[in-house]
Amino acid sequence: METKNSTITGEQIFLREMRQEDWLGVHQYASQERSCAFQPWGPNSEEETKAFVRQVIEDSVKDNRTRYVFAIVSIGDKKMIGAGELNVSDWENRAGEISYIVNPDYWGQGVATEAANLLIKLGLKEFRLHRIYATCDPENTGSFRVLEKAGMKKEGKIRDHLKLKDGWRDSLLYSVLEHEWAE
Repeated sequence: METKNSTITGEQIFLREMRQEDWLGVHQYASQERSCAFQPWGPNSEEETKAFVRQVIEDSVKDNRTRYVFAIVSIGDKKMIGAGELNVSDWENRAGEISYIVNPDYWGQGVATEAANLLIKLGLKEFRLHRIYATCDPENTGSFRVLEKAGMKKEGKIRDHLKLKDGWRDSLLYSVLEHEWAE
């Protein structure tokens, strides 16, 4: 699927390819401790945020692309309020992973759930993936609720899955299969 100039539209948000000027919107959440509390990165400096956006743009033009990072944009005020990502981890076995992050000013409004649903739909319908998975910190109640609302099923826990600033973290593993999404 060519996504360079297209958007994926939901009810309250749309997803579009990230642009260099999006670093400002990314930095609004990536520089906050509460946004990155469950992440191995952050809070970001301006240069770290700019480097992230540059890398996303570089990845978007690679041959045999596997990483698709989108700006989450509010339909109402046209603000860039987060990022959603689909990584195709295995084309042969049709598997991919989604992730998302939303500016805390928009938490609790269904934005992350809508973004997750749009990413799942992209993966299953456009890329014809068979399985999409996601991980989250067991303490991140908001994130695992988003995954459940998006129709993903909890598979279990991956022990010492991610190295954070203060040590290793377990992750909960969720997934959805193409036939489950169709139901």
